[in-house]
Amino acid sequence: MASFLDFEKPIAELQGRIDELRDTAAEGEVDIDAEVARIQAKSDKLLRETYARLTPWQKTQVARHPERPHFTHYVAALIEDFMPLGGDRAFADDQAIIGGLGRFRGRRVMVIGHEKGDDTASRLRHNFGMGKPEGYRKAIRLMQLADRFGLPVITLVDTSGAFPGVQAEERGQAEAIARATEACLNLGVPLVASILGEGGSGGAVALAAGNTVLMMEHAVYSVISPEGCASILWRTADRAADAAEAMKVTAQDLISLGVIDRVVPEPLGGAHRDSAAAILSLGDAIEAALAALDDKSPDALRKARREKFLKMGRAA
Repeated sequence: MASFLDFEKPIAELQGRIDELRDTAAEGEVDIDAEVARIQAKSDKLLRETYARLTPWQKTQVARHPERPHFTHYVAALIEDFMPLGGDRAFADDQAIIGGLGRFRGRRVMVIGHEKGDDTASRLRHNFGMGKPEGYRKAIRLMQLADRFGLPVITLVDTSGAFPGVQAEERGQAEAIARATEACLNLGVPLVASILGEGGSGGAVALAAGNTVLMMEHAVYSVISPEGCASILWRTADRAADAAEAMKVTAQDLISLGVIDRVVPEPLGGAHRDSAAAILSLGDAIEAALAALDDKSPDALRKARREKFLKMGRAA
């Protein structure tokens, strides 16, 4: 059964009526096709109207939808012969950040990204996509490996932020994030980053300082979560919707500000309603981004990447 968000209650009610009609028809010879078609058309229209006017806070909810495709779904559909590579060669293998070698539409690539998990057990195993220092140091190792062998890097970002626990701080969380960001900027190979759902704080930027930054239509990307911002500014997380509006977290806001390079369309109602179509859409965008970087020298890639981020926030 599909999971509906709070603002989707009217749509959920219509879908519930359709399910009831189908259950009734299954018990007898009642012809309900016309009525089902009428209600389905009404539901589709309401869904289209709702998603055409989503607020930043509603987009945040969509970005966090439990059925939204994650790193492993994209890798399974887009990457052939994926070979995961684990460990930071110093402490442990962080399952919140996964990476490895594979082929993307004929290209040999290095793929790195956050994995949130699909159910309670996997979410705990992957720490809800919140990377620890060893995860970011693993990402650095894999980026340097890709650079050594001339492999483009694809990163898939989906995290509420780096893990804020005491042990992570003791192991140098801030330094690891800074070094990962530096590794992105120093790469002599193309780096295409994609924001799949949530792009939260330095934990996201550490994998997203790329030549091209793509962002799914209903993803969000910000320096802090709306709840965290509201707690700081207004001393209550209840004003998260106000914070989301003020922070300009949506893809539509960020492309106008020059923070990202392209908004990738999602199926009507969000990526969770048609994962295959959403994954294909991002795959096409990544392919186009890599093709545009094919003829760039290592020095040109580094220069363009650095200039891209240095000019953010400057007056036009």
